[in-house]
Amino acid sequence: MSLPRIALYPVSLFALSYALTVPVFAQQDAVNAGEDDFHTDKEIVVTAPYVERLDILSGTSALSGEKLAAESQGQIGDMLTQIPGVSATSFSPGASRPVLRGFQGNRVAVLTDGIGNIDASNTSADHAVTIDALTTERIEVLRGPAVLLFGGQAVGGAVNVIDKRIPRAVPQEAVHVDAILGYSTASDEYSGGGSIDLPISTRFVAHVDGSYRKSSDLRIGGFLLSPEFRDEALDVSADEAASGNLTGAANARDWVNFRGRLPNSGVETWSFGAGGAFIDDGGNLGISFNIYDTAYGIPERPDFSEPVGGEVSIDLRQYRFDLRGEVELGDGLFDKARIRAGYADYTHKELEGSEIGTTFFSKAIEARLELTQNERGGWRGATGLQFQTRDFEAVGDEAFIPPTRSNQLGLFTLQEFSLGNLDAEVAIRFDHARLEAQTLAIERSFNNVSAAFGIGYNIGDLKIGTNISRTGRAPSVEELFSNGPHVATQSFEVGDPTLRSERSWNGELYARYDSTRFDFTTTLYTNRFGSFIFENDTGNIVDDLPEFVYLQQKARVWGVETEASAQLGHAAGFDFVVDGVADYTRATITGIGPAPRIPPLRLLGGLELQSANLDLRGEVEWTDSQNRTASFENPTDGFTMVNAALTWRPFGRDKNISLIAAANNIFDVEARRAASFTKDFVALAGRDFRVTARFSF
Repeated sequence: MSLPRIALYPVSLFALSYALTVPVFAQQDAVNAGEDDFHTDKEIVVTAPYVERLDILSGTSALSGEKLAAESQGQIGDMLTQIPGVSATSFSPGASRPVLRGFQGNRVAVLTDGIGNIDASNTSADHAVTIDALTTERIEVLRGPAVLLFGGQAVGGAVNVIDKRIPRAVPQEAVHVDAILGYSTASDEYSGGGSIDLPISTRFVAHVDGSYRKSSDLRIGGFLLSPEFRDEALDVSADEAASGNLTGAANARDWVNFRGRLPNSGVETWSFGAGGAFIDDGGNLGISFNIYDTAYGIPERPDFSEPVGGEVSIDLRQYRFDLRGEVELGDGLFDKARIRAGYADYTHKELEGSEIGTTFFSKAIEARLELTQNERGGWRGATGLQFQTRDFEAVGDEAFIPPTRSNQLGLFTLQEFSLGNLDAEVAIRFDHARLEAQTLAIERSFNNVSAAFGIGYNIGDLKIGTNISRTGRAPSVEELFSNGPHVATQSFEVGDPTLRSERSWNGELYARYDSTRFDFTTTLYTNRFGSFIFENDTGNIVDDLPEFVYLQQKARVWGVETEASAQLGHAAGFDFVVDGVADYTRATITGIGPAPRIPPLRLLGGLELQSANLDLRGEVEWTDSQNRTASFENPTDGFTMVNAALTWRPFGRDKNISLIAAANNIFDVEARRAASFTKDFVALAGRDFRVTARFSF
């Protein structure tokens, strides 16, 4: 589907963080003058009095309003894949995290309202992201070297999710209500969510929201197993038959022929949130609390001599508290002071049938304080600090990570200067991380300095520029201390406590053209790692599981992203708009070969007819095969998907009521994501019809 673009124009890190969290109804003047974010596909301009531009972020996209409603799924990774440079881990319908420019896990920051999501989704591909799209207002994808401002782990980019749990403005209505309802045929999924904002007085707003989603086993196009796994199952069947085990031989044949459904992939999720804020001309202060609860099946790595199916599942719950405050500081050196903090208590159980194999506990706090400068002669900037602490523990016979405690402290500044058509930005960040495995009596400390420089030049509607950065990332707890079987990923994971910080040089060249009838953006990027950390399949079997070990080596990554949109004309009350997306990433580990799980070349094109009451869209997505694979990694076949959608606004664009009908993967093709850890036995959804209703009043 056609995606709304977002232009961010902050000139400071504080401005950046603030801009990332401004909801549409908080900018009432912009809404009255233009289009409400709920139902527009036009460019979303997020701004504030001290903000003019953010040129160092050469690639920014957003999903909101009707487009967000149409793409609403249980995990945000699967919602963003039509954005340039974005894929998904697609481990299962219950666990899927964004993949940006081929990077995933600890190299992609998933943020909630500008700070970390404080869950365990970055530690392993089978862990769900604790964000519910049904109560989300907007999702922003930020790419480019300057994303280091969120920390060294964001070398691949950042995904920022905006909700309204801490209100930022007093609604004009006596009660403001948002609601969404949906149904999907591919997994027989029913979903619903809603929120209420209630002005208690002219300065205080209360908020409450909730959601529920339940789905059955996913219907897939084609066979359950990849061609390579089907060949392996045929060999097992022959071996079992030769040894006289007819039951095992029959089970293996069942795996070969099984198609049309992904066993053990059902999901049930609910969430609840409440918050409130005091809002005044001199600033604001608000708090919120929310619960995220999900239970989902984990499609198991096949044992071909056993029956088709699976019994591994995850039961997860997170309790989270958030605080946000802002104070106007006047006309001195600093303009505003802002604090943002969150605390999360996270637990998830990995179950084998009804028995608990491993339980993960995490308690963490993240906070950041930012001071922005008043503009002086075209010079703007901000300085701040960020702090995080986490206690993490895995308990059970299959606990593969020892109890650990980690602390991180970051100091940063971002400065921007504009002179005529030339814009320049400089960012510097220092990070200190300390990680301690108590039972192993091992403590590691890491210090990293990251820096970025960006320059851009405007030539009418065209802007060209370059960004260069040097980033550093401390190894994660999992990369350092893992040692044992991980039942959910069906692997034996081995860390390396001697790993060094992962450092890289990163560069971009970009061009952006933005006119009334034609938009075009293209970015060429590269990353050069001196100490790339990766999980390598050794080919060994330990405790009946494939062994994966963490290694460190030089690596290089490069790629290109392109997005274009053009208005062809107007006829019969409709605007005719054509758009396209293309992206490609290539990653090589020095002395070893291709990096594992890298998305291949992808092309997407669509034609859309737009009017006040009705939008019609058709699109084709072609994904190339991925034959450039790591050792012991199977290739991934290419696929072509055809999708269509209809959006009806019965009362026009001025009324926030939309009914959306979509048909995805119309020809029911078999499709797998090359970036997925489970791609050989977890296919994407087959033919899927979705209906969604969204209301805002």
